Amino acid sequence: MKLEMPAFQEARLLVIGDVMLDRYWHGAASRVSPEAPVAVVRVGNREDRPGGAGNVALNIAALGSATRLIGIVGEDETGSELHSRLSAAGVYCDFIKSDDKPTITKLRVISQHQQLIRLDFEQPFEPADIHGLFEKAKALIDDTQVLVLSDYDKGALQEIQQLIELGRSHGIPIIVDPKGSNFEKYRGATLITPNLTEFEEVVGHCQNEEELVNKGLRLVSDLDLEAMLITRGEHGMTLIRPDSPELHLPARAQEVFDVTGAGDTVIGVLAAAMAAGDNLADATALANLSAGLVVGKLGTAAISGPELRRAILAEQNSGRGVMTSEQLLFAVQDAKAHGEKIVFTNGCFDIIHAGHVGYLAEAKGFGDRLIVAINNDESVRRVKGPGRPINPVERRMAVLAGLEAVDWVVNFSEDTPEKLLQKLQPEVLVKGGDYTLDQVVGGEFVQSYGGIVKALEFLDNCSTSAIVEKMKEVGE
Repeated sequence: MKLEMPAFQEARLLVIGDVMLDRYWHGAASRVSPEAPVAVVRVGNREDRPGGAGNVALNIAALGSATRLIGIVGEDETGSELHSRLSAAGVYCDFIKSDDKPTITKLRVISQHQQLIRLDFEQPFEPADIHGLFEKAKALIDDTQVLVLSDYDKGALQEIQQLIELGRSHGIPIIVDPKGSNFEKYRGATLITPNLTEFEEVVGHCQNEEELVNKGLRLVSDLDLEAMLITRGEHGMTLIRPDSPELHLPARAQEVFDVTGAGDTVIGVLAAAMAAGDNLADATALANLSAGLVVGKLGTAAISGPELRRAILAEQNSGRGVMTSEQLLFAVQDAKAHGEKIVFTNGCFDIIHAGHVGYLAEAKGFGDRLIVAINNDESVRRVKGPGRPINPVERRMAVLAGLEAVDWVVNFSEDTPEKLLQKLQPEVLVKGGDYTLDQVVGGEFVQSYGGIVKALEFLDNCSTSAIVEKMKEVGE
């Protein structure tokens, strides 16, 4: 799967849910209180950030998408600050103000990048507090490509079934970040994104991957959903769809500082990518990449468009190059799981010439990933005779790995690559030079499982053997 930056600037999204303010007090904790066995924190820095549905909207706006947010705040200074911060980030806020309940606030005291305590200031909202919310949604839905419902079980989504029906009546995807063990209220949504704990609270403990997928498929069917994305912490995330194989994406974080708000980033990037035209699998891959970035930050944080673009560019240049056969097997399995077509070619590639370069570029055009398998030095000597190879296997592999068309390079010790072909089972086998299809080694095996065999001529009528002979003539 090749990640690409979607046209986020063309996306228009509506977020509805529980908004809150995440407040952080940072300071040094160098002693224990004489009054109780607790740390004394000297607060030196204070920081406020939008949280909950506000953080989802902030993540979407940071990507450059048009973002509207509906939620409930108190008639207080905190609510005004939340509105101000979101508006400054480009989020259009249409809040209902409660005159007897405060804006939900979560205060975290942090020292040396560790949370010491969290204090929650909130009162659950009642039906009377959300009066007018559905009307606000109706007023904004016509100019919406994706509807996001962010449920933190604080009371803003008491009319969630009406909101789901509103989205369905307008033919737009409805993505829900669920809370609690009552998933029945999300019936009819396009996609829900529970974490593994939430999922197992509903379906029971899953002993293995097969059980997780089967229970997920059953829940998708029971709730009339189109798909479910289960976020699994250090085990990545799994996308379950009734009409496709499950898609498992490994966790991408190199270092985890704080998982606060990671789910908001996942649903925000996923929704924005879908609104920008990505299919669900591609949008999920982008969300997974973004989650790996955000957990490396402290507290609720948004991933900006330029930050995601840099990560995509880095991703395009990773996972390529020289590999062992064991490493290559895992890489091929992962690529196939993402729907990529594998092309395989082989040879000695003793002296890389223009014919090789053009041939490899043409071979890559038959699929998404190109494997070049080369004979090791002993194998070349057996096949080509004394004096060959001119270049040792390490140098030959390094040159091939540097070519733009080549994804993976591996060497083999046998005279032919048939063992590798049996392990990897590429969709396309390509051979260059003066070969007919029936002369391509391994061709019969590849065709046996439905693969394709191609025979290509080198460009410019180049030949390594001819180059070697010319070198000998010059040397004489």
